[in-house]
Formats: sequence, structure tokens, C-alpha cells
Amino acid sequence: MKKILFIDACARPESRTRRLARHVLEQLQGENVKVQLYEEEQLLPLNNDRLQRRNGYVAAGDFAEEIFRYARQFAQADEIVIAAPYWDLLFPAVLRTYLELVTVTGVTFYYTPEGVPKGMCRAGRIIYVTTAGGPIGANNFGYDYVKALADTFYGIPETVCVKAENLDIVGADPEMILKDTMDNIHI
Repeated sequence: MKKILFIDACARPESRTRRLARHVLEQLQGENVKVQLYEEEQLLPLNNDRLQRRNGYVAAGDFAEEIFRYARQFAQADEIVIAAPYWDLLFPAVLRTYLELVTVTGVTFYYTPEGVPKGMCRAGRIIYVTTAGGPIGANNFGYDYVKALADTFYGIPETVCVKAENLDIVGADPEMILKDTMDNIHI
């Protein structure tokens, strides 16, 4: 059965981004595994101590340690759905921390003898789901960042952005915008 990794970077219980992501997940066939980033106690940025320990494990080729749990899970997923609201031209910081812990030499990518990163992830696609109160426009730095990681490091050949924007514009009907977005998702 296909493994679908759902990475939830939504802070609010009533998150419109999460609602949209759940609709996307309903379109997919497989076993859903959810990582709710705001509830993960082990999701800590790499400080000097953690970075040195991680680098030691990488050098030894020992990826069984807990610090690599997210990277192993990410590398083994067949499809990945990321739910991240559009905050300050990007996404919540908790997603950046998660991606830092996922991007591990020897688990999600390796370097060729020429120094070129090559992906080791099994997923064929990342579906990036986001919502915004205003217009996202052409510079969707959150999606662009995830797409660059998928292309450059993870070896995931397809990235798709599903977005609902202008939800908080005066006079907008956010429920209608969400419904129209959901009706036009073809995954």
C-alpha cells in the first residue's frame, strides 16, 4: 500500500490550510501517516551540540538514532502532502526546522564524487497546500523553497502547489474561495 506522509505545519485548530489539505488527502489512495509539527516534542532546531552529534552519526553512517526519525520517514514516503499557511512570504518556522532535520546526507540525499547532490527519496510527488489572507502573487517563497529542496536534494520529480488566497480581503467570501479551490483540485 502506498505511504502518504502528511506534514501538518498549521498552528490553529480551525486552520483553513489544514481543511484544504484534508480535502487533498481524500483524493489520494494509500495509508496516511501524519506528522503534526506543533505537537512534536523532538522537533528542535540544530544547535551546536545537536549538530555535532548529528554530524558524528552521519560520519559513522549510523542513521538509527532518534534525530534521523523524520528523515527516514520522509525518505520512505511514496507521496508527501505539506500543509503550511502562507506567513510573512514563507511558512511557519516549525516547517523550516522540520526540513532542516529531514535534509540529511545518507538518508534523503548523497553527494556524487563531483559534489552534486542526488536524491534518495522514494516519493514521486510533493503536494504543497497553502492558504493566504491576501494575494500570494508570483513570489510564493514557501512553495519555491520546498520545490528547490525536492529538485536539488530529495530527487522528488514532481511538486504541486494547491493554494487558496485572498481569504481575508474585505468583501471576500472565504468559504466560497475554499470551496472553489477544492472543486478545482485534480490530483
